Amino acid sequence: MIRRKFLQILGGGIVVAATGATAWAMTRDPARARAPWATAGQLNDDPRRRALSYAILAPNPHNRQPWLADLSVKNQITLTCDLARRLEHTDPYDRQITIGLGAFLELLRMAAAQDGFATDITLFPNGEPSPRLDQRPIARIGFVGDANAKRDPLFAHVLDRRTNRNAHDLSMPLTAEPMAAMARAANSGLVDHAIEPERVAALRDLTWQAMYVEMTTFKAWKESVDLTRIGKAEIEANPDGISLSGPFLEGLSLTGLLNKAAMLDRNSTAFQQQVPFLRAPFEATAAFLWLKTPGNSRTDQINAGRDYVRINLAATAAGVAMQPLSQALQEYREMAPQFAAIRGALGIGASEGLQMLMRVGYAETPRASPRWRFETRILAG
Repeated sequence: MIRRKFLQILGGGIVVAATGATAWAMTRDPARARAPWATAGQLNDDPRRRALSYAILAPNPHNRQPWLADLSVKNQITLTCDLARRLEHTDPYDRQITIGLGAFLELLRMAAAQDGFATDITLFPNGEPSPRLDQRPIARIGFVGDANAKRDPLFAHVLDRRTNRNAHDLSMPLTAEPMAAMARAANSGLVDHAIEPERVAALRDLTWQAMYVEMTTFKAWKESVDLTRIGKAEIEANPDGISLSGPFLEGLSLTGLLNKAAMLDRNSTAFQQQVPFLRAPFEATAAFLWLKTPGNSRTDQINAGRDYVRINLAATAAGVAMQPLSQALQEYREMAPQFAAIRGALGIGASEGLQMLMRVGYAETPRASPRWRFETRILAG
């Protein structure tokens, strides 16, 4: 019935609809929103701008892209957080946003080194903001020409790195060797993994329970739904947030069968259909990897972000798919039981910060995620 309604609206008749739907489907790729992946590093006289064109490809929560760069001082970038891009309900202390900013800094450093520049990074020069981020700088980064700047071999995989939400091929189990290679990419070394079937099954259940808690906590789920961009036009107009693209989903949106009000209504067909759709990747998870820090300071969170993007790049080099599962790590009241359960299951100490938990395996590679052009993230200079 859904497919019939979709085709009838597109073409007005079954035969015409088949032809019209095919032609229409071919136009639904939001390619313009992915253009920054193709243009990164293009010729520019300013090495800071070249580095920024790579740094904005960093993974970050809900793809909020919270970075703002001030270039008004020669040979320097001052990085701040766009406070309007924080996640008030699911990230009440801005831990996840800070991790995303750390990933940005690591890609910035790597890109600068590739271009022959050393970076002098001073974190939180005016102090670590707490309990939430504020207008104080996240970092000041000096650029110094250095022909001997050490190039990072992981940089070769920056343009191929993906957050991969696809189901894993469970006929291809992960072994300890690629897991160790990913762990070695982190500078902190506080990385562990689970590949044992029974432990993986238990972690699948815990992480799905946390996902379902988020889906059924109205304010938390509304935050995600509000940031969902459905179809080519919405994604290209706002190339951040959670993208739902492709002719089928866009067709459901056009017919009114997929809309944000229905996605929030637990009694609606749209909400009920979300549950198996979202659960499927959890069930098809081959292994888990996690990253912890000695404490949970802002500097710890930045370092976790720097390590996370390095792990993700190492996974790309090994042909391994990686997706962060943030739900059980979130610090709002309704998630407290799952927060405690996942820390217990992973043996996280009371003073340690569990910063990232990832599902990893072998899966079909998705297209790159949307990005704002780096020029839109420059405050001045």
